[in-house]
Amino acid sequence: MSSENLPQSPERAESPEPHRRKPRVAVVFGGRSSEHGISVVTAGAVMKAIDRTKYDVLPIGITSDGRWALTADDPERMAIADRRVPDVAQLTESAEGSVALSVDPGSREVFYSEPGSVPKALGEVDVVFPVLHGPYGEDGTLQGLLELSGVPYVGAGVLASAVGQDKEYMKRVFSSYGLPVGPYEVVRPREWDGDRAAARKRIVDFAGEHGWPLFVKPARGGSSMGISKVEDLSGLDEAIEEARRHDPKFLVESLLRGREIECGVLEFEDGPRASVPAEIPPVTAHDFYDFEAKYIDSAAGLVPAPLTKEQTAEVQRLAVAAFEAVSCEGLVRADFFLTEDGGFVVNEINTLPGFTPISMYPRMWQESGVSYPELVDRLIQAALSRSTGLR
Repeated sequence: MSSENLPQSPERAESPEPHRRKPRVAVVFGGRSSEHGISVVTAGAVMKAIDRTKYDVLPIGITSDGRWALTADDPERMAIADRRVPDVAQLTESAEGSVALSVDPGSREVFYSEPGSVPKALGEVDVVFPVLHGPYGEDGTLQGLLELSGVPYVGAGVLASAVGQDKEYMKRVFSSYGLPVGPYEVVRPREWDGDRAAARKRIVDFAGEHGWPLFVKPARGGSSMGISKVEDLSGLDEAIEEARRHDPKFLVESLLRGREIECGVLEFEDGPRASVPAEIPPVTAHDFYDFEAKYIDSAAGLVPAPLTKEQTAEVQRLAVAAFEAVSCEGLVRADFFLTEDGGFVVNEINTLPGFTPISMYPRMWQESGVSYPELVDRLIQAALSRSTGLR
């Protein structure tokens, strides 16, 4: 890549008033998880919504093999096309060039280098907007790097990100705070590899207690990737292998009969507030609300959800309580089941929920009076005002 094609550093040396430059937002997306493609889609929507009169934008894509790369600032190329999700490799400016963030907390410099060339400083980054989903991004790993670098970032910190990604510990934290969770069984890699027959028997016993069907899912995944609905014993082994393709630790959950309700939480100056809730209606073309239903076939949610005033207030209360229980910051989408007996059960939270044009989180806030661009701006401003480190 020639130097003239590189993003230009802020003109701080030549400017008589350098403090008046626009804050620089690095949108980091892609990553090594199985949610790579949907992260690219999310990033495209976020980049399109960022007010370019207020902020400079530096798009940084992480390839599937972990290389940080400069990418084209071209949101139109980051959308789903022909039922296929995009890939960072299609957007990179160079097949070999890489981006690095300084881990010196006294510097927020970003550097670009290619093999055999001297690294080039691209200027400072004021805030990172991470839109990575799943492991190696949403799970506290990227957040830890940014803490070391002293760079503010949108969303939850290291602990909240890690707990929010790991469904086992998420449920344990919720239970300790008295929040209702459904029956589940966890199988760790050592248990499965050490005594598969014993681990499988635990699952069969769980099914005997709670009944079929069951859901088998990766413990640290999202976007419904790797999840299978298992109707009986004959489909169990295949479902376990599918889950383990995404994560060697997996969960088994019982079917909760009822309605799927979601609620967004956003941090305001006076604390977290809940959006109007949404309902995911039964998806007739799919066994459940899986990846294709969410992103490919654009299954429509009902916003606001047709709930009573009392039900709406209760799910909003629980959503904020879940946010607080995990010590979240910035934003969360909380997912619930409204069971047949009229009670709510917390299914999970997402600390970096999807921001695609059809994603439920921005739709719920749109209905609550916060437009997509306002939502993005509020998250950036909140991150800029928050320090890194212990807080």
